[in-house]
Amino acid sequence: MPKVDWPRVPVLLMMLAVTIVGLIVLFGAIVGAWLLLLALGISSNLWDMMAAVSTAVAAAAVFGAGFVAYRELGELANSRHIEIADRLFAELNSPENVEARRWIYAHLPPDPERGIPSLTPEGRDNVKRVLNSLDRVAFLTQSGWIPEEMVMPWMNPMISKAWTKLEPYVRYEGERRQEPDYYEHARALGERCLMWRAKNLPEAEITWVDDAP
Repeated sequence: MPKVDWPRVPVLLMMLAVTIVGLIVLFGAIVGAWLLLLALGISSNLWDMMAAVSTAVAAAAVFGAGFVAYRELGELANSRHIEIADRLFAELNSPENVEARRWIYAHLPPDPERGIPSLTPEGRDNVKRVLNSLDRVAFLTQSGWIPEEMVMPWMNPMISKAWTKLEPYVRYEGERRQEPDYYEHARALGERCLMWRAKNLPEAEITWVDDAP
């Protein structure tokens, strides 16, 4: 027999159905209790009993709806975090960006004043590509969008290495152009990664190998 994929029932619709069935059962139980009290000769008012229970049910429904809404918001936040993390991974690990970082690790001169005039067109393209990539990562990790503890452990080695090489160039170019905001988001991201690394991996050292990503 072929497998049948039944459509998923929305959470709120399921909650509504359960609430309706529960109310029917509850009011049936109230009527049964009222009839039992009458049979025992105990005077009671059916409508007062239903009104009291209805108030309790309404309060419970409000709390239940709030809990469902809280869970829905939590699931939306988790979905957003997964999407952002996936975009970060794609950005940092694209073949073009990996190769650009490798070039910087191996070939970028340490002194920007002498290094910038000597850069080949390929070198300039690689520097610009990595800085633009850092800007994009800085945008995706801006405050409140995704918890840093989710992404810092795996992304900070790549960014810290790149920023260690590029920081003198960004500062030099910002002063030379008299543009204090020159790649300011990439600068803030690089400093955040270095601070996180110093706090969480105080004994780790940045090393350079030919095939480092």
